[in-house]
Amino acid sequence: MPKANQKNEQENENMNTTLVGFVRKSNAGRAVKLSINTSAFQDCATYVTSDGQTYVQLIVSLNALNGIIEGTKAVTSINHLND
Repeated sequence: MPKANQKNEQENENMNTTLVGFVRKSNAGRAVKLSINTSAFQDCATYVTSDGQTYVQLIVSLNALNGIIEGTKAVTSINHLND
């Protein structure tokens, strides 16, 4: 793994996060599949926008996502950043 990717992965590990799911490439390779654990998702904190909509903030490493798209990585995590 290149040094830049190692540094980003280590920074993500140092954050206080909760594993919520995984990202994979579809079998046909034409889409990205998100698998969300419903129990973990329910435990995530939410925020409300000015128009009254409620959201859950999830994060995925851009380097890892690029690796999935390029085919150099099979799977990466979807996390919720705990405040």
